[in-house]
Amino acid sequence: MTELSATASGTFTLGGDLPVTRLGYGAMQITGPGVWGEPADRDEAVRVLRRAVELGVDFIDTADSYGPFVSEDLIAEALHPYPDDLVIATKAGLTRPGPGEWLPLARPEYLRQCLEMSLRRLRLERIDLYQLHRIDAKVPLEEQLGVLKDMRDEGKIRHIGLSEVSVDELEAAREIVEIVSVQNLYNLTYRKSQPLLEHCEREGIGFIPWFPLATGKLAEQGGLLEEAAARHSATPAQLALAWLLHRSPVMLPIPGTSKVAHLEDNLAAAGISLTAEEVEQLTTLA
Repeated sequence: MTELSATASGTFTLGGDLPVTRLGYGAMQITGPGVWGEPADRDEAVRVLRRAVELGVDFIDTADSYGPFVSEDLIAEALHPYPDDLVIATKAGLTRPGPGEWLPLARPEYLRQCLEMSLRRLRLERIDLYQLHRIDAKVPLEEQLGVLKDMRDEGKIRHIGLSEVSVDELEAAREIVEIVSVQNLYNLTYRKSQPLLEHCEREGIGFIPWFPLATGKLAEQGGLLEEAAARHSATPAQLALAWLLHRSPVMLPIPGTSKVAHLEDNLAAAGISLTAEEVEQLTTLA
């Protein structure tokens, strides 16, 4: 039996100097309902984080707005002192009035405060990847990214990323500061960010697809996705992750879960090898 390990997914180097295993872990779901408050089972959330690292995950994505603050606190509780190769990416730029509510706020003074608090919660002196969670339409882009650049130059940020942007927004941002990653909604059934993915491939920028497990009607009984999954003794969700990994060398999926068993199921996708024909069949499904 093949050993279960995220490392089978290969590696990608962020910004030319920060290698990460391509199949990572997204830490949004270790909070309460509506991404609000404490998890129902805090001990299980801690076990999930520790098990992820045991199984070769060295890229964990979170945000100060998850909880808010709960996800970052749990990561520090479970994993500090951190392994030398563990990359923790976090985000700022969204406020949380209540469960399920998300409002952009990226004034420079607020982003600086957010970074300082994330450093404290995560018990770090520098964030390896700090991402602007959303561009704030009410604040000039130069001010939002300018303060991130300042904090990078101060040594508090190693690399900067963006979330939910277009190609034009990415290129406007790159005129201000180096961007090493983008995080957009992308999965087997939702691919409106395909032009951005192709642009990232050309530019060597990491692409972090959020909500990567969506399969929708493609997973219905008797469908091609189910048939392909059966050939690999896999689930449709595992095949959806494997498809992402085969789709592009810059793809960095971060499936999230609050259960160890589900985590292990997700990471098994790293060991699934798809043929070029299977990749093309799955690509044309949706």
